[in-house]
Amino acid sequence: MLIDTHLHMNNDDKVGKIIREAYDNNVKYLIVSGCDKQAILDALEITKKYDNVYVTVGFHPSEANVVSDNDLLWLENVVKTNNKVIGIGEIGLDYYYGKDNKDQQLKLFTNQLEIAEKLHMPVVIHSRDAFQDTYNLLEKYNLKGIIHCFTASLEVARLYTKLGYCLGIGGVITFKNSNLSSVIEQIPMENIVLETDSPYLTPEPFRGQINEPKYIPIIAKKVAESKKISIETVEKITSSNVIRIFDLKI
Repeated sequence: MLIDTHLHMNNDDKVGKIIREAYDNNVKYLIVSGCDKQAILDALEITKKYDNVYVTVGFHPSEANVVSDNDLLWLENVVKTNNKVIGIGEIGLDYYYGKDNKDQQLKLFTNQLEIAEKLHMPVVIHSRDAFQDTYNLLEKYNLKGIIHCFTASLEVARLYTKLGYCLGIGGVITFKNSNLSSVIEQIPMENIVLETDSPYLTPEPFRGQINEPKYIPIIAKKVAESKKISIETVEKITSSNVIRIFDLKI
């Protein structure tokens, strides 16, 4: 059994096919990331139709300029009233396009970490060109969770795992210009989970096409090759990690 810990999906007529094809490829559970208000509402509707779909909810750093205090209260209520919500995310910091709204991002991130701590929820962290600020904040909170779409150095990986976080490994590990495989070689399997971030970051040999959770086995195979272990071991340990992080009863 494989689990896709992070994907994005609209509530449209393609959902059934995507979920069915994932299941047929041994990806038995999906965790949809709702990272703005509409995406959260869509994700919640999907969970009503499919027992094997769960959701994390949060405001992505790209929402920092528009999220209000009322939105945060709404988010907290969503978490409290939906048993398919299993985490807060994706939340974090993104300085890739600049730091013009750095203060707003830090405030939004902090507010959501506080919600997670208050509600005893795991977090899914987005950090792009913002490692130090991300790490400095995570260090202040007693939380567990996943560093989504991890692609950084071994040193950064070790700092995150020392805090108790798992690394979300996706299609980037299959890219020819990626050093991620050599990093993963030296990270314990107990700190690794699998994700697609679909429809983005499609693994080779399908790079350039729309990503889907059915491609998780490709990522699992590459992790197995990097760690020199069987794909069955990758399945078993990564699924166990997900169940532990999100306290899933599956």
